[in-house]
Amino acid sequence: MVNPARLLDVALAEARAGLAEGGIPIGAALFAADGTLLGRGHNRRVQDDDPSMHAETAAFRNAGRQRDYRSTLMVTTLSPCWYCSGLVRQFGIGAVVVGESRTFHGGHDWLAEHGVAVTVLDDERCAALMTDFIAARPQLWHEDIGEPS
Repeated sequence: MVNPARLLDVALAEARAGLAEGGIPIGAALFAADGTLLGRGHNRRVQDDDPSMHAETAAFRNAGRQRDYRSTLMVTTLSPCWYCSGLVRQFGIGAVVVGESRTFHGGHDWLAEHGVAVTVLDDERCAALMTDFIAARPQLWHEDIGEPS
């Protein structure tokens, strides 16, 4: 059995890298069922001036083509937005591990309702990273999630 907390460390390192680059601190990684890292990435919307470059999207793209996604596991520091939840559903990713959903309750309930195995870790490191970021850059945060500031 793969330890979700260990896998979260990869996504958390990506979130911190994104913050260090001046971006939004959300990180993700796609793993094979045995814990092999397939791809990792962080939100690059600011850095790339690309509104579609969310962390899950970056990790998914960096993983390259897979024959089947049902046995893969997407690990993300924050509950996935509707866009990223749609990516999980579209490609049939079988499981999602969420670092935290306190600062943003995205589509993970919807994913669970549609057969995706969802684990919410409520990781304090992830929550603190987002809480601090939202307090420091509220306009950027609201722009990213599509809510008015």
